Amino acid sequence: MRTGSEPTTARSALRMRFWLSVWGVVWTVSGTVAFALAGHPGWALACGLLWLAVTVDLAVVLRHIRQGPHYQPGRDVPPYRPPGDRP
Repeated sequence: MRTGSEPTTARSALRMRFWLSVWGVVWTVSGTVAFALAGHPGWALACGLLWLAVTVDLAVVLRHIRQGPHYQPGRDVPPYRPPGDRP
């Protein structure tokens, strides 16, 4: 049987991750543009790569939000199929 309450009480802060990713996109875009206009291509590249990472994270978060809640088994459901009688 299950030990602990992880499956029934686990929560994910997807909305907070979404807004932090949006904040990250805003700052990385502005940093990329500012460094490119200032003539610092290395820093612009670094901000651009960070922009890419934040955008991928944002896409993952949006995908998880759109999937909606998932089935959470109760305490009476074992985490695996119990082994049968073995000879």
